[in-house]
Amino acid sequence: MDLDHPAVLFSGLILGAVGMGFFIYGKKQGRIDCLAVGVVLSVVPLVAHSLLVIWGVAAACCGGIYAQSRAG
Repeated sequence: MDLDHPAVLFSGLILGAVGMGFFIYGKKQGRIDCLAVGVVLSVVPLVAHSLLVIWGVAAACCGGIYAQSRAG
């Protein structure tokens, strides 16, 4: 994690909290997809060093969950 830029640090904090929420929701509801998105959103800020990559993966994960919920 690149700690030189405050935007990357703050994005990691926000996405980690959202990932924790998805993880807890997925665990309580027994939904593997939300559980996996929670893990991905919590881990990506630790391994990615670009703000664009971090937010791109987060948008793809949340968009996938949204599309899956709309499809039924």
